[in-house]
Amino acid sequence: MASSSAGFVAGLTAAALATIGFLAHQASVAAPHDPGRARVSGPPAPGASKAPRDRGHPEALPAGTGRGERVVYSVDDDRVWLVGADGRVQRTFEVTPSTVDPAPGTYAVTSRSNRVTGSDGIPVEHVVRFASVDGVVIGFSAAVDGSMPEPDPDERTGGIRETRADGDAMWRFATIGQRVVVIR
Repeated sequence: MASSSAGFVAGLTAAALATIGFLAHQASVAAPHDPGRARVSGPPAPGASKAPRDRGHPEALPAGTGRGERVVYSVDDDRVWLVGADGRVQRTFEVTPSTVDPAPGTYAVTSRSNRVTGSDGIPVEHVVRFASVDGVVIGFSAAVDGSMPEPDPDERTGGIRETRADGDAMWRFATIGQRVVVIR
């Protein structure tokens, strides 16, 4: 009798986990969305469009990118900062930008995929999506082969490429709902 009870509880646990996973996926894709406009989770961070920089220290977090835990992405500097709840930079790294840039503002991570084929046809991993611009989905990813080639300027792509190590760090940090602050 004890083994059948344990099997019953294990079955219920598996069903509960499957339901939670399904509901989490539904929540990530159910929000209304205008495909011609980037999804913004709130007003831009103060100074998000023209954050002051310490040009002598490009790894320094620009001022005016908000408070609390967030990803900060500079489209002009091709750099990302992962900022903890205490406001300290946990990691910063350079990226290879896509051909379509999101507008400055505050976004939220809307979906993630462990492994897919990128819009440029390259297998990628740890995809973290946060915006859509004129039908092009924007997100961070790392090429499985470790490459970071410049994108074809004639192709409209949204993949912001990271190294595999930086992609692993982004994957652990930027879960669904995480704020992403885009600055110039």
